[in-house]
Amino acid sequence: MHNSSYPHPILAREGWPFIAIAIILALLVLFSAGWLWSLPFWLLALFVIQFFRDPPRAIPQTPGVVVSPADGRVVAVEAAHDPYAKRDALKISVFMNVFNVHSNRSPVNGRITHLEYFPGRFFNADLDKASLENERNALVLQTDDGHVVTAVQVAGLVARRILCYVEPGQSLQRGQRYGFIRFGSRVDVYLPPESQPRVAIGDRVSATTTLLADLPSQA
Repeated sequence: MHNSSYPHPILAREGWPFIAIAIILALLVLFSAGWLWSLPFWLLALFVIQFFRDPPRAIPQTPGVVVSPADGRVVAVEAAHDPYAKRDALKISVFMNVFNVHSNRSPVNGRITHLEYFPGRFFNADLDKASLENERNALVLQTDDGHVVTAVQVAGLVARRILCYVEPGQSLQRGQRYGFIRFGSRVDVYLPPESQPRVAIGDRVSATTTLLADLPSQA
């Protein structure tokens, strides 16, 4: 493994306004009403800071592996239909609660062949129906070996903003940061059906450092 170049600070830039507002609010209550009254606001500020933490991660260099695009808990490992690349696939889903890091990383080295946003509802992201009914953003990648890998950012019950910073035609490196989802969500990864999963339902995973699966040796 090696550490990727990481242009983002330890606290995600997406959270700077929220962190500033929370700290200013706590300070205002502190100076106007005292320490005791300000304590809940300091706890809120600490929650906001921990939510927007965004530590650098070591990137595995093993050929042919798929890394987790998000921190969280595996809620699905199953055969499925990939509606974005229109093919049969192995689907692995990672659910993020409000205490997980919420920046998203590319699961593989590849070129973006398709990128599409879908408006939708805001069911609990832990539910299976969230994959196709919630607001989501789908990223279809083609690896140098010709494999197709789809990563889908899915909004959750509390999440109301999916952020994606890449465009079709752009190449991504495994573990490269490409987006962020605010306040609880999930990421679905669709792989070639012959891929071999390395995780099971209930496993805790970390973005970039956890290996989700091995791609087929032949494309």
